[in-house]
Amino acid sequence: MRPPRLRRLVQLYAGLVLYGASSSMLLLAGLGVDPWDVLHQGLSRRLGLGVGTWAVIVGVLVLLLWIPLRQRPGFGTLSNVIVVGLTIDAVLATVHPVHGLGLRFIVMGAGVVLNGIATGAYIGAGLGPGPRDGLMTGLAARGHSIRVVRTWIEITVLLTGWLLGGTVGIGTAVYALCIGPIAHISIPLLAIRVSAVEPNSASKSQLSVAPPC
Repeated sequence: MRPPRLRRLVQLYAGLVLYGASSSMLLLAGLGVDPWDVLHQGLSRRLGLGVGTWAVIVGVLVLLLWIPLRQRPGFGTLSNVIVVGLTIDAVLATVHPVHGLGLRFIVMGAGVVLNGIATGAYIGAGLGPGPRDGLMTGLAARGHSIRVVRTWIEITVLLTGWLLGGTVGIGTAVYALCIGPIAHISIPLLAIRVSAVEPNSASKSQLSVAPPC
């Protein structure tokens, strides 16, 4: 198997950094974040450590759940676990929370849009799904509806994070409603066809319509 070409690596890491930065924008806006970051934020508030650090820890724990599901992580999967969390902690450590309701809504909206674009970039690189995506598809492969699996996972994560003190708000609802349609456009738009990058390779990129992390 040939190593990833430069273009795919650049797009992968650009997407992961943008994903972490856009997630930080939602956290800084303080109007609610996506279900997994509600969990990360709740763990951070209850047990200490940064939100990004908890994103890494939870990502590793989720990867362990891949073992009984016989899922194999890709290069992009392992990169996802580390890069997104480190980016979140770096941004939150250097940027102050946003003040003023109007500006908070702008930052929140921009965060959702950029998160959707980042999803397309990182998944479009075709180097492996995120740990949370892999858990979802692994369970679905056991004969369960992917819609039902994803819904129950996110409800469980959201409720747990909220009980731990994570922020659930209008940003959470906006994210839930908008991330799918944005990713639906960005994933095929930013998908790198393996045949175009590696002419002699017969393999194909594996794309998922579900957002990462």
